[in-house]
Amino acid sequence: MEAEMMDLARTAGTAVVTLMATDAWERTREGVVALWRRVSPSRAEGVEGELEAARDDLLLARENGDTLVERELCEEWAGRLRRLLRDRPDVAVELRRILADLYPDEQVQTRSVQMRAEASGSGRVYQAGRDQHITER
Repeated sequence: MEAEMMDLARTAGTAVVTLMATDAWERTREGVVALWRRVSPSRAEGVEGELEAARDDLLLARENGDTLVERELCEEWAGRLRRLLRDRPDVAVELRRILADLYPDEQVQTRSVQMRAEASGSGRVYQAGRDQHITER
């Protein structure tokens, strides 16, 4: 799996868990469940119940000062989203949209760069996903 997809899953998993204890929880849950409903309707209801159970665990852990539970939940939801993205890479666009809706003031990375090059003989290839400065003499 591409590093970009793994980063997206990690970011989304952390966002989902973090937002469980905020006023944005309802909107977050609705977005995540809608995503599952679209790609795996038979699992959507189960995911909704698991999100609610995770939220209960998180709130109780915060009440008791247990920070380990929050980290575990972030890893758990990142893993679920990573597997979803592995099986359905097309979901990445929708997941990014959900994150952008939840964090409107932050830019969520939505572009990807694909490059291919061939060189033969004395040819040179220079590629960059962003800035590149080459000085040859």
